[in-house]
Amino acid sequence: MSRRVSVTVERFPLAREFRISRGAKTEAVVIVCAIEAGGVVGRGECVPYARYGESVESVVAAIESARAGIERGASREDLGRTLPAGAARNALDCALWDLEAKASGTRVAELICRAPPRPIETAYTIGIDTPAAMAEAAKAAGRSLLKIKVGTDGDIDRMAAIHAATGGTRLILDANEGWTADNIEAHLRAAAAAGAVLVEQPLPKGADAILAEIAHPVPICADESVHTSEDLEALRGRYDYVNVKLDKTGGLTEALRLVTRAQELGFGVMVGCMVGTSLAMAPAVLLAQVAAFADLDGPLLLAKDRPHGLVYEASTVAPPSPELWG
Repeated sequence: MSRRVSVTVERFPLAREFRISRGAKTEAVVIVCAIEAGGVVGRGECVPYARYGESVESVVAAIESARAGIERGASREDLGRTLPAGAARNALDCALWDLEAKASGTRVAELICRAPPRPIETAYTIGIDTPAAMAEAAKAAGRSLLKIKVGTDGDIDRMAAIHAATGGTRLILDANEGWTADNIEAHLRAAAAAGAVLVEQPLPKGADAILAEIAHPVPICADESVHTSEDLEALRGRYDYVNVKLDKTGGLTEALRLVTRAQELGFGVMVGCMVGTSLAMAPAVLLAQVAAFADLDGPLLLAKDRPHGLVYEASTVAPPSPELWG
């Protein structure tokens, strides 16, 4: 059966400016790939990320480079051999999963989940601001699990202020490579004092060897340092967890391999996201069914999500409906 591939760039304004250690954004720019066959359409969404050398133009071009093969019937495994891990492969891979599910009448959850998928707890992200502003935002969020962006001057004050404002709320601290070998130990001690349950990527990728030599009063999670299952061996002894994101792995197919291998090697698993819509989160919600932590709050940061979006209630997110994906 012949296929037809289409690609669109969509923009979703954020509810408010979102700031991390590398800069700020006011909208989510996403790329949606649709693959149609026999009147059935599968969709996948990705977010180009400049940190990994991606742009909207380069990701669209990469998808277009794979168009002929996909339209001739290339499989997800074929795709893994022709495109590198990254946003473009993610959009195509997830679109193929969605297409296959809709064409066969078998939900993706039935194929990849060990048990019927359930609502899972997700972190809610607080962007970088002054300690007082972040403490106020954290308290107002009223969530059981918060992800706190850090990685600039004043982080110890931020941690203390947020902890004082939120009491027993569990905190994930995400430095986005913003700490240094000179301050990491002091910051980890402050994180422990603030009740943090996880610290994400405190040091730059390639400058994290010191993590094997220092105490981990709070478990440390690799983010920028891990993309695919091939990266895991080099992280042993440095990190306790790995953050699996579909835009890094190049889709659900490799993400499943990464989660399996990470668990075999003794890493804890977190499933995270870029800032995107429910279409991008949908496969990740299924992947996160076996994760210790999930950070899938992208749609909550938008002024408006797409139709048939995921259902967020209290601190949880429910599995996707077939109208959305899978």
